[in-house]
Amino acid sequence: MRIKSIILVALAMTLLNCNEKEALKPMTLFVGTYTDTKSKGIYKLQFDSENGKILTTNLAAELAAEITSPSYLAISAEKDFLYAVQEVNFYDNASGAVTAFALENDSLIELQTVASGGAHPCHISLSPAGDKLAVSNYTGGNASIYRVGDDGKLSGPTAFMNHMQIDSSKTPHAHMAQWVNDEIYIADLGLDAVLVYEDEDDIAAKPKATISLEEGAGPRHFATTEKGQFLYVLNELNSTVSLLAKNESEVYERKQKLSTLASDFKGESFCADIHISEDGRFLYASNRGENTIVIFAIDKATGDLKPIGREPVHGDWPRNFTLDPTGKFLLVANQKSNNITVFKRDQEKGTLTFLNEKKLPKPVCLLFL
Repeated sequence: MRIKSIILVALAMTLLNCNEKEALKPMTLFVGTYTDTKSKGIYKLQFDSENGKILTTNLAAELAAEITSPSYLAISAEKDFLYAVQEVNFYDNASGAVTAFALENDSLIELQTVASGGAHPCHISLSPAGDKLAVSNYTGGNASIYRVGDDGKLSGPTAFMNHMQIDSSKTPHAHMAQWVNDEIYIADLGLDAVLVYEDEDDIAAKPKATISLEEGAGPRHFATTEKGQFLYVLNELNSTVSLLAKNESEVYERKQKLSTLASDFKGESFCADIHISEDGRFLYASNRGENTIVIFAIDKATGDLKPIGREPVHGDWPRNFTLDPTGKFLLVANQKSNNITVFKRDQEKGTLTFLNEKKLPKPVCLLFL
């Protein structure tokens, strides 16, 4: 029995060492960029989750795919496919484009490019089952839904949400389309609303509900808690976060609106991105102009937000940002200063501490593999 126990202990220690080595393995980080200057497309970096350092070969980021202005990226749940918008208006009939890649190890192999159905696509997301993809066309004022094949390729559009037909007095700008439960929510900056659609094939889809924000708010992105009980909408134009909560009839009601800016800030600023920590305790949002990440604590029972801090991004024009898979770090893509900045995240307090930066031309989207 003693020999058997020694063998079991040795086996356990071996497995523990393997797990530690796995934890130490750097993570692949893909970076989407604007290509109107020196950038050429999607770049690949390695991130050390032990010390928060971005690792590169010969001090240069690796070009993973040469593609025009891949400003937003999405990866399939199985990590076998990556999708990128091309934020242009000249691909096909004044449209932007969506490009599909196969992921082999951490290398990108282009599979297909299709028209996005509208000009300047700015956001892309996959359904929970991974069988559909949504793309939001900012200038086109619409969103398209595609089916995803087993080979990763996209069908022609199976659903089309044309916001140009909803309000003739405003100019729609679809900025984010994402699944919430079994429905598709679309934030439209021009319509000052989040529109809710059934997830069904319909090339002339009509919204089943409209969640209205105040005039001139400019809803850009949103985040939800589990099952969508609380909806946090980031408003680009008036620099606020709006909290909406479902009532007993499952209808969203406005509950809270908080500024993302410091009370003494002077000048122009525009919100860009919003994320909730995995434990649901903290919400983060980026301010372009004030150039900060603002931090809110979330009351998990009521959904209410409480400002607890803000951190300068050590760059200019923070667009997209992301929390690394360990939750210990937050990385910011600073478009105008051409750098990615890394912050240590206090997982108990939610606060951020600047660590380091990596130079890269016009980074606008960060996505861990």
